Amino acid sequence: MSLTVYRKAHFNAAHRLFREEWDDAKNLEVFGKCSNPNYHGHNYELEVGISGELDPKTGFLMNLKAVSQIIKEEVEDPFDHKNLNIEVPEFKELNPTVENIAIVIWNKLRNRIDHKYTITVKLYETPRNFVVYTGK
Repeated sequence: MSLTVYRKAHFNAAHRLFREEWDDAKNLEVFGKCSNPNYHGHNYELEVGISGELDPKTGFLMNLKAVSQIIKEEVEDPFDHKNLNIEVPEFKELNPTVENIAIVIWNKLRNRIDHKYTITVKLYETPRNFVVYTGK
């Protein structure tokens, strides 16, 4: 029997979408107001899905307290109330689009969660804009 458990998390972060080699006009044309040189912020909502086989001894797929701790250490602590472009090493050279943020989160979780499980990251940048990444 395969099933999926989910854990929700939240973080607030600022970012700027831009390409350094483009002038402000080109960045504005491509990224709109998200290219503001003074940055802007979002209240990100994260849903992490862990899929796999139920452990018949515990009745758990995976202990959600452990999942919560991993998310806190890998996502909330390093991203919350940070400027992603400036303070988060993964985005020093990577444009912090919601797509790239979801991929970075997935990779960080993949390094901490047993490979017998599959991971899904759903990241909401706004209530209407979100991305789902499964590592494929």
